[in-house]
Amino acid sequence: MQPYFPQHSRCRALLLAAAAVVLAGCAVGPTKEDPIEPFNRAMFSVNEGLNTVLIKPVAEGYVAVIPEPIRTAVSNVFGNLDDLFTGINGLLQGNGYRAGDAFGRVLLNSTFGIVGIFDLASMMGIAKDRNDFGITFGKWGFPDGPYLFIPAIGPLTVRDGTGYLVRLSVGPVGYIPDVPLRNALYGLGYVDIRAQLLPAEAVVDTAAVDKYRFVRNAYLRARRYQLYDGKPPPEDEDDGGAVGPGGVTSAAPASTKPEPATLAPTTPAPTK
Repeated sequence: MQPYFPQHSRCRALLLAAAAVVLAGCAVGPTKEDPIEPFNRAMFSVNEGLNTVLIKPVAEGYVAVIPEPIRTAVSNVFGNLDDLFTGINGLLQGNGYRAGDAFGRVLLNSTFGIVGIFDLASMMGIAKDRNDFGITFGKWGFPDGPYLFIPAIGPLTVRDGTGYLVRLSVGPVGYIPDVPLRNALYGLGYVDIRAQLLPAEAVVDTAAVDKYRFVRNAYLRARRYQLYDGKPPPEDEDDGGAVGPGGVTSAAPASTKPEPATLAPTTPAPTK
């Protein structure tokens, strides 16, 4: 007969209690910022499957086949277009200093950097900013609207999704008359961004108890910080913190210019 150890029952009870806490955290219902959470979670699951069988393998193949200097040049060219829209949004927001830096980057990189292949502006200390129409609409007073998760696109709010559509409609790639070339550039931009997110995806896969909640909260928190230039109102600071193992809220981003990889590992930036 095996000896009876009371601590075994105690440990078992603690494990069951811990499991109950984790499951309760994962079963959070709709909230004010995510009123259609059941639908969004379903779309997130669809995206996970699509990511597993198609998107991630293509991004990994791109990294494996294309040499890093070429990938960097591709990212720089698309980043140069990002700088153009950062400048436009800076003007729309009435921030001439921000717009001037962005347009200065475009001018320098488009000329001496050979259409942006080389990021000479960063080498010269002109920091890269990130700005978009979603942030502009927010500064104009438009509310976020409900949170949305769109397969193959990723996390958005209604306001950010509207900005995304504006970006697509006015982007220079959309005016290329050659349809195959235009679609190839859209595809290349998508794969380039997705490849940049691979390291962040590995971190989230390891850290998140509830991956959907982690991605949503990290995205919303980063967007709030960007909207308020790194100084959100006190009532916003504790909302939307990225939840890691054990429900621990991550620290606020140190930068007001979050890189794409800090927002969501399954989400490409708007296609250029």
